[in-house]
Parts: sequence; structure tokens; C-alpha cells
Amino acid sequence: MPHKITLSRHIVTDLERKTRYGHEGAVIWLTGLSGSGKSSVAMALQQALCMRSYACYVLDGDNLRKGLSANLGFSPEDRRENTRRVGEVAALFADAGLVCITAVISPYREDRALARECFPHNFHEVHVAANLKTCETRDPKGLYRKARAGELLNFTGISAPYEPPRWPQLRLDTTGDTLEVCLSVILSYVLEKIPTSNL
Repeated sequence: MPHKITLSRHIVTDLERKTRYGHEGAVIWLTGLSGSGKSSVAMALQQALCMRSYACYVLDGDNLRKGLSANLGFSPEDRRENTRRVGEVAALFADAGLVCITAVISPYREDRALARECFPHNFHEVHVAANLKTCETRDPKGLYRKARAGELLNFTGISAPYEPPRWPQLRLDTTGDTLEVCLSVILSYVLEKIPTSNL
């Protein structure tokens, strides 16, 4: 019989957090194929926001798999659990008042929808869109080459599916646009949707 869970009520209010940081907490969820540029965009966005006095942090997929999700593989079930964990942690960061930027493949629409439910009122899904050919050409970690050779199973885009967002809040074309252009687009979006009073 599981123990009864009693949620603790925070004494610090959402308004007090907003006053402290100068902006609301939010989740900026970057999804896309391996090699699409999610981490590069996320880190550049974090730097640009910090320069504008935003409190923010990046949850990067590879970094999380060394700790939070170290016990997970890449089966569909494990990918779903990884997305669930990232969604819950991102929501905690956002609830604390930070702008939490995630950079995770998160291949399944249903799982991303569940992640949105963790912080529904300020969750922004961003499709970092690069076609498979471009991602394979980049292949910074050599993963596509290994996947094509059969050395990696359940690799997204090769032997496992990726379900692109149907209606993302923002779509970045990292096949045709440079990092600088993509940063300009997403930064303008965030400044509009999550304004700050810290000038």
C-alpha cells in the first residue's frame, strides 16, 4: 500500500518570485533531431537572456542522461520516461521563477503534450527543424554513421521515429538559417512572450 502523499504549500508566492526575478517562470521546450542544433540554440539563448537580466537555465538532453536519466536506454518506453522526467524538472525550474530552456529530442508528440501539462500556462514548444540529410551531414558525434552501420539501435530518424510538432509555438529552420538568425528569431519571441521589468 503506497504512502499517502501530502503536497507542501510554498510560503513564497508566484507574485513574489516574479517580483524577485522581474519576469514569470516559463518552459522553452526545444525539440528536434540529433544534430538539428537544439543545444547550440539553447545555450546561445541562455547567454542572450542572462545578458538581459533574465534568470534562466538550460536542461540539455545529453547532460541529463549522465545524471537524472543515467539508468535509461533508448527504447520507446525509456524515451517516454526521459521526456517525463525532463518535463517534471523543467516545471520545477519554471515554478521557481526561472526561464527553463530544454534541449531534448523528445521524439513523440504525446510525450511532449504530457510535458506541457506539467507547466501548461507558460510552456512554449519550439521545433528546431533540420532535415535528416542536414543532420547526417553535420553528425558532430558520429552517431548517424554508427546508426547506419547498425551499431546503434533505436536511433531517432534512422531506426526510430521522430514526430515533428504539428502546431509548435515557434519553428526554427536550422537547415537554411544560421545560428545567429535562429537566435535572433527565438530571442525576439521570448522577449515578447516573457517580458521582463529588469532593465
